[in-house]
Amino acid sequence: MQPSVFIHDLKLFLDASPTPFHAVQQLKLRFENAGFIEVSESSSWVLAPGQGYFTLKNGSSILAWRQPTDSVGFAAGMRMTGAHTDSPCLRVKPQPEMHRHGYSQLGVEVYGGALLNPWFDRDLSLAGRVTFRTETGEVSSQLIDLKKPVAVIPSLAIHLDREANASRSINAQTYLPPILGQAQEKADFREFLKTCIESNASVSIDKVLDYELSFYDVNPANTVGLADEFITSARLDNLLSCYIGMQALIDATPGPCQLLICNDHEEVGSASACGAQGPMLSQWLERVLPKTDERWSILARSLFVSADNAHGIHPNFADRHDENHGPKLNAGPVIKINSNQRYATNSETSAIFRNLAESINVPVQCFVVRSDMACGSTIGPITATETGIATVDVGVPQFAMHSIREMAGVDDGFYLYQILQSFNATNAL
Repeated sequence: MQPSVFIHDLKLFLDASPTPFHAVQQLKLRFENAGFIEVSESSSWVLAPGQGYFTLKNGSSILAWRQPTDSVGFAAGMRMTGAHTDSPCLRVKPQPEMHRHGYSQLGVEVYGGALLNPWFDRDLSLAGRVTFRTETGEVSSQLIDLKKPVAVIPSLAIHLDREANASRSINAQTYLPPILGQAQEKADFREFLKTCIESNASVSIDKVLDYELSFYDVNPANTVGLADEFITSARLDNLLSCYIGMQALIDATPGPCQLLICNDHEEVGSASACGAQGPMLSQWLERVLPKTDERWSILARSLFVSADNAHGIHPNFADRHDENHGPKLNAGPVIKINSNQRYATNSETSAIFRNLAESINVPVQCFVVRSDMACGSTIGPITATETGIATVDVGVPQFAMHSIREMAGVDDGFYLYQILQSFNATNAL
């Protein structure tokens, strides 16, 4: 895959993935187009050497893998990559309808550690999953994406808050409900959802039972800069890693067992049935490798690459980085290290990743948080703890992490894709 094709398809993927459900749907479509076969958790699996498969959990997490070829088998261990499908956002509350001063609004809950200021004055749409009962009594779910702008959270004019630029803080309960229109009385949001689904699908709905819906910015992904050297988009953290992992798995030469897992709920701690702290990966391991002694032996020869974006050094806020560990955009993927195990990288896993990069002439960088600042974390330490697999935490450097619109370098995603593609096909680490 050429870099220009990579960036073009990445932008299409980002625009089509406003929620984890839509992201997994896009990953599923791409895996199917590449010849991977879906297998259900509830059915028996018959797996063929060298064939690709995938399975879903909650519709918001996906585990895809390619069985090892006969000539290699599991003797070389497994090449595993992990990322997450969720991003901080505003989720619609279960009983969200608000009618204040003639305006229709929806109550929202902040999901994850969102940077809230950038959500103001954006053209917002709604997307997610709706679960309903049909006229025949069947309970079913469907994804929706309104696509068009339907809401906005207007800022308060500076004339009414003269200290806004110096000290305005955001009350998530009172400041964030988006305005959807003007109305004389409170509208029934579930009736609106019912109408939306029936108008776009051949289904008759008796009642909307529940939903998981998020607001998102309709501004599409774009390349920016005088030389188009940056990409800006919502949800780069961490759909960029999901896309890279997917493309690297599809394009890898068959050999050892190659796996990608993209979990939901990383931004809120990963403790769920479909999160990294849940049983999805461990159950897959037990199913594909049912003999305990054999499984442990194979895991001891495996490596897990936890791919989650890293903090690039911001030229306006350079003092927020350790002076020797400030990753630059378009200077290569970042190896993330923390002595308190907020990242799972150790000297050996870091060395393996560096060696892979050097073997294909791809640059890498290193990130360590300032000693006087708290360090974030990833699915890396969780997966390492749950499975005992040697793990390295890496990521593409970016700006504006957890904003409604984030920024990364166009080269770094392709660099990481090249490393992971080589990693997947390597028989000996």
